[in-house]
Amino acid sequence: MPLVLLESDGDVRTIRLNAPDRRNALDWPLLDELAAAIEAVRSDESARALVVMGNGSAFCAGANLDNLFGDLDRPVDELREHLMRVYASFLGLRELTIPTIAAVHGPAVGAGLNIALACDVIIAGPRAGFGPTFAEIGLHPGGGCSWMLAQRIGASNTVAALLAGTIIGAQEAHRLHLANQLADDPAEAALAVARTYAGRDPALTADIVRSVRIASTSDLDASLDFESLAQARSLGSKEFRAFMTRFRGGS
Repeated sequence: MPLVLLESDGDVRTIRLNAPDRRNALDWPLLDELAAAIEAVRSDESARALVVMGNGSAFCAGANLDNLFGDLDRPVDELREHLMRVYASFLGLRELTIPTIAAVHGPAVGAGLNIALACDVIIAGPRAGFGPTFAEIGLHPGGGCSWMLAQRIGASNTVAALLAGTIIGAQEAHRLHLANQLADDPAEAALAVARTYAGRDPALTADIVRSVRIASTSDLDASLDFESLAQARSLGSKEFRAFMTRFRGGS
C-alpha cells in the first residue's frame, strides 16, 4: 500500500499521507514517498495549486523516532547531517512556486506540524491540534519549526509555544494566526481555496508567492525591487487589460 497518495483534480494536486494505522507517523519509507510526490508536483507544469492532508484520524502524529534518528551515539556533526536529510524530505514544499494549502483535520505534532507549517496556508478543522511538543520530550525543535512558527505567530508567541511543548487547539491556533482559516471540513475547504488559487494566472500566482517570501526574509528595498518588476510584468496580463477595459467603460 502506498504511504503517500498523489491525486489530481483538474489543475489541483493533493498529497495525502496514507499510514492511518499509525496516525501517519513519519518513517524513512513514508518520507521517501513524500519527497517523490513533492518532486512530481514540482515538475508537473499543469499543477496550479497543492493541498496536503492526512488520511485517518491525524494529519501527522510526528516522527517514528527510532526509525528516523537511528544511532543516537554518533558524533554530533554526523547526526546533524542526518537530520538535514530528514528535513529536506518535506521542506521541498517551501520550494514549490504554486500555492500550497494544508488541510489539518486532526493532530499535527512535531515533524507533522512542520509539514503543515511548510505550506503557504493552513486550514484547521474542529479537531485539529498543533503540537510543537519537542521540549516536552527533551528535544530541540528541528525541521525549520522555530523559523516557520515565528513567521506565523511572532517571536514571543513562538518561544512560549516551544517552551510549553503542549498542543495548540484549533481556536487558539486561529487566534494566534497559526491557522489561517477554520472549517468544519478542512479538506473540502482547502480544495475550494486551491481551486480559486488555481484559477489565477500562474505567472502572477508564482510571483505573489515569491514576493511574500522575499518580504519575510529581506528588507524593504529588496521587496520593492522584486515587487516593481513583478507588478510591471502583470500590467501586460490579459486579465489586467480586460479589467482596464471595463474600468474605462468598454465592453
